[in-house]
Amino acid sequence: MATTKMKKNMSTERYSDLKQMLEGRKREIQSQLKVRIRDVRTENTSGKLSNVLDQVESSEAGIQEDIEFALIQMKAETLNKVDEALVRLEEGAYGNCFECGEEIARQRLRALPFAVRCRDCEEARESVQRRERMMAQRHSSSALFFDMSS
Repeated sequence: MATTKMKKNMSTERYSDLKQMLEGRKREIQSQLKVRIRDVRTENTSGKLSNVLDQVESSEAGIQEDIEFALIQMKAETLNKVDEALVRLEEGAYGNCFECGEEIARQRLRALPFAVRCRDCEEARESVQRRERMMAQRHSSSALFFDMSS
């Protein structure tokens, strides 16, 4: 069942709660994926083949198809992240912040089951990334200005 590593890092109650939450999310996403794939297949085999579409309708249908495939891909990627979280849970590396080591709040894990940082550490990381983007943007803007004046 649970590894020794897991028992050292978190209580059995937290482990069970997180495992149940992750497995529930996995089932939910798998179900959503099946429905989306079935709907795309049904639409492709029924309505579109029997109808003659003009250019606009054909273009709109193509865009809708692209959106459906993008949504399927996003769901599949989320499913992979949940599977990775389940592996980290079994290894005893799930539910604690990669930065500070504190437990990630259950509410955060429920909203974002593959979160690897607590809210405070994630906000700090995002703040640093914003500053770096702003600095890079200023640097590229000033470099452009100097290039134009040469």
